[in-house]
Amino acid sequence: MQYPSPRPTLGKVYLVGAGPGAADLITVRGARLLEKADIVFHDALVEPEMLTLCPSALKVAVGKRCGKLSSTQQFINKRLVDAAHKHPIVVRLKGGDPMLFGRADEELTALKAAGIEFEVVPGITAALAGAAAIQQSLTLRGISRSVAFITLAKAAENHTQGQALPIQNPSADTLVYYMGRKDAANIAQQLMSNSPNYNISTPVHILEAVSTPRERHWSSTLGHLANGSADAWFDSASPALIMVGEALRDQRFDAKVNDGLQDCIVLPNSMLSA
Repeated sequence: MQYPSPRPTLGKVYLVGAGPGAADLITVRGARLLEKADIVFHDALVEPEMLTLCPSALKVAVGKRCGKLSSTQQFINKRLVDAAHKHPIVVRLKGGDPMLFGRADEELTALKAAGIEFEVVPGITAALAGAAAIQQSLTLRGISRSVAFITLAKAAENHTQGQALPIQNPSADTLVYYMGRKDAANIAQQLMSNSPNYNISTPVHILEAVSTPRERHWSSTLGHLANGSADAWFDSASPALIMVGEALRDQRFDAKVNDGLQDCIVLPNSMLSA
């Protein structure tokens, strides 16, 4: 008499938010999962120090960086499914929070279709770490009651002309642009041209590699940003946030415009605003 072969036990996939950059800003739950993980698929933006939290795991880079050779999303999805057939604990480590501009929905859809159990572990998104770094709240009583997180980045694969473009003129009081480096001047020009809430004197803060030792801060106005004053300042190797809105006006330095090229301000955390 033949008996059916036992169904193989599938592993569990955890989508873990790595946080904004610094290894000690990952959640306790996220750090514990990294310590127990058998295999970790990590983004390009995850700091090397973060990977020291999973010394026993097989580490696989599946990062996606604009303009650089990287894994397609479909390939990443397949690797997660395949890994769950081989390993008990699979971690997909994503920069920031998995559910914000991380294409988590596509990975979760693939896991659901394959019948694989999963869990999402949230992380601190870069916008919140950026607000902490400049010590300016994204909301402010009487000035800012709404915040928008925006990206102009579009997926390279499966892109057709019929797809809707990302929101380019949001109406929120405070705006945070992710992955907006190459569009910085255009963003400023568009906001001043199309929205009565933004003008040449509206405060702008740009942060690169927030929460890491490489963090840099450019502080000025929409007018200066629109003129391309920050273009030469950007470091193409570092992730950048562009933060816009009256809630971000720093009264301590309001009398002096920092164009990010000639002058610099030493922030309270001793990092330079260049």
